[in-house]
Amino acid sequence: MKIKSFRVVPTLPEPLRPILSLAYNLWYCWNQNGLRLFRHMQRDLWEEVCHNPVEMLSRLSQGRIMELMEDQGFLSQMERTADDLSDYISEKGVYSFLLAQPVDFTIAYFSMEFGITESLPIYSGGLGILAGDHLKSASDLRLPLRGVGLMYQDGFFTQYLNIDGWQQEDFPKNDFYHMPLVLEKNQEGKPLKISIQLGGRECYAQIWRCQIGRVPLFLLDTNLEENHTEDRKVSARLYAGSMEDRLRQEMMLGIGGVRALKTLGHEPIVYHMNEGHTFLVALERIRSMMKEKGMDFDTARELVKASMVFTTHTPVPAGNDVFDIGLVEKYLKPYADEIGLSWTDFVSLGRIRQNDHSEPFGATVFALKNSTFRNGVSKLHGEVSGQMWQDLWPNMGLQDLPISSITNGIHIPSWISSDMADLFDRYLGPKWKENPDNQKVWESIDDIPDSELWATHERRRARLVAFARKNLIAQLKNRGAKPNDLARAREVLHPDALTIGFAKRFATYKRGLLIFRDLERLKKIISSKDFPVQIIISGKAHPRDQEGKAIIQKIIHIIREDPFRDRIVFLEDYNMNLTRYLVEGVDVWLNNPRRPLEACGTSGMKSTANGALNLSVLDGWWVEGYDPDLGWSIGNGEVYENLEYQDQVESTAIYDLLERELAPLFFDRGLDGLPRGWIEMMKNSMRALCPVFNSNRMVEEYTDRCYMEAALSQRTLIANDYKNVKDLMAWKKHLVNHWKEINILDIYHEQGDEVMVNTEVVIKARIRLGEIDPGQISARVYYGHINDAGNLSGTKDLIMEHVKASSKGIHTFEAHLVCEDTGRLGYTVRIMPRHANVRYPVDLGLICWA
Repeated sequence: MKIKSFRVVPTLPEPLRPILSLAYNLWYCWNQNGLRLFRHMQRDLWEEVCHNPVEMLSRLSQGRIMELMEDQGFLSQMERTADDLSDYISEKGVYSFLLAQPVDFTIAYFSMEFGITESLPIYSGGLGILAGDHLKSASDLRLPLRGVGLMYQDGFFTQYLNIDGWQQEDFPKNDFYHMPLVLEKNQEGKPLKISIQLGGRECYAQIWRCQIGRVPLFLLDTNLEENHTEDRKVSARLYAGSMEDRLRQEMMLGIGGVRALKTLGHEPIVYHMNEGHTFLVALERIRSMMKEKGMDFDTARELVKASMVFTTHTPVPAGNDVFDIGLVEKYLKPYADEIGLSWTDFVSLGRIRQNDHSEPFGATVFALKNSTFRNGVSKLHGEVSGQMWQDLWPNMGLQDLPISSITNGIHIPSWISSDMADLFDRYLGPKWKENPDNQKVWESIDDIPDSELWATHERRRARLVAFARKNLIAQLKNRGAKPNDLARAREVLHPDALTIGFAKRFATYKRGLLIFRDLERLKKIISSKDFPVQIIISGKAHPRDQEGKAIIQKIIHIIREDPFRDRIVFLEDYNMNLTRYLVEGVDVWLNNPRRPLEACGTSGMKSTANGALNLSVLDGWWVEGYDPDLGWSIGNGEVYENLEYQDQVESTAIYDLLERELAPLFFDRGLDGLPRGWIEMMKNSMRALCPVFNSNRMVEEYTDRCYMEAALSQRTLIANDYKNVKDLMAWKKHLVNHWKEINILDIYHEQGDEVMVNTEVVIKARIRLGEIDPGQISARVYYGHINDAGNLSGTKDLIMEHVKASSKGIHTFEAHLVCEDTGRLGYTVRIMPRHANVRYPVDLGLICWA
């Protein structure tokens, strides 16, 4: 049966037309006036369609439309909001860091998931939420960025629990034509399409555009009639099925995404790969460069690598895809053949140990090897990432590894309650939205009267309690609960109790059961008549994570019993809307992962912006954010070999803190009923943490440290008809051919075996360089105290200057070291290549130690 189709789009009378521009730009989701406007149109319908304005407009009754046309208050608000969006989009100016030479460039940001708003369910957790906040801040900062992802037919699953508390999954279909999406079309009005080779078949994708303020997000969709049945499923489901399904998805994202940008006429200079799922962006760029510019593989790779940014988000294996070599060969060998790269050489790009034929192919390894700018998402995670991937750079100390860190942040306007936003508008002015990383803006937190801040926070807690009751009743009805259970659910929790939020992806390392370790003690805490405490929990386990599902089930079994059932609630189907209610209403955000497995964690930042305090293990961002005046730490950052003992120690610490510090401080009220000490900590926390842990600061840091440098590097290399990159390749070839000629003949100092503290010691090295010019190498002294094992500890380094050359090709280098510390000091010398266009010489694998 042949079926032809056409699209029916929402239409509105002329006076209401401005609402369409707002519906198709997700700017509304972080603009309070935009949100109020859509709620005002029909509040119940707005909730029913999960805050999807396009679907709401298609379902709005004619009667309601006529009412809105007569509602002068609504029309006035609509005009103002539409004008605000128009002004926002058209605002002139180029984002700049006052560089000596301005750079005109575009950035492409690739991610497997994007959490922009709940009405676009193409995200599963923190990675996607972070990507969404990245795009929003890029828009606010006028950064020329384009997002690239996949448009999933099923998206990520919705969660419900069966009568025994076991997680069930449902995959509702996304109706793209009722979402804030526009299909990209060619001049003939037909959908623009790209294609890639998938296992011997041509797989096509069309391109949907989602507008996030000033930033377009392009999403690929393979559910097309011309595709094979299996290929139509490539974009069916986020993180779908088997590793073969995953590889096929990642090929469409990486290879197809680069082709989509080209087809749309976008030519980014900088490419940002968000997590290892995007690793094939590098391969397609290399292939394209070779084909279009006639370059050999090594030159094209050098050029591509110089403008690649790669962010790794997790030290957990599940976040670092590893593929069987046979599977990689089935799908990627045709691409290796096309670029003339032997299969052995291609596979080595995805291996830590290039000659280990038993090692599988690592997506993260490939991304690390083919990018210049690499970072973790917190300072601690940067260090952990260095330890994880240290073998990629043998003979190098951890401090010299080319993996930095840029700590995540949140887009504050997206995660702050309307009540708190109004309070900030009154006392902080508009700059808390426009310039949230300005410390001076947040100093005005002290101008907010304690009574107003507390009243605002209490109002949000009361709304959270009402929201939790409503959701709990719906959950119980779905399970066929009895009338008396429903009646009791209407009275769970208390609007005035100390409310703790715990919401996570239920991976085992998040330790969802830690607070339930001593049930008798927990009963005592939540049953206190003087200091009542309550907990709201939410989160999903991955559909294949049986351990995570078992944790949820055990929590459900525990909280069904008295006295827990009135004080602890589990809310099903953790999503962006539920998250917002939680972070806006809780008093304390609890985070207790097993250190150091939390790469960053941003939920605590969201609650901070709303006035909540953090109770967390010193992991991820809290290592940087914690101060005793701002919140509480569970332990002091210890890492235990005995995990059972660690859980015992840290669960006890949680109980101790709740009983001895948090609850007494929260309920210590003055004559006016205000918890002055608690409010002081709220203000301290917001003042200190909000200007640092926000996504504007994060995107500015990426721009300053990665995007600008990558763009400048790329411009330099392609200058003069690619002369610089050709010269660089010739330099590299020369160094590789002659590196073995380097020999550090001697290192010494002339000040004797004992020197006085603060004395300057001149350290010298005699080095034979052979055919290599001294300007092509960097010699450094590494020095530190000598430990019991006879090794250097706490090392620092100094650059050595070239001071003399002999006729026999022997060169003398020296460095001046001021001995500021007493004790037994030692030193050694290391030589590496040096070139103006090589940011990390360690990537060349050429190193010589004394």
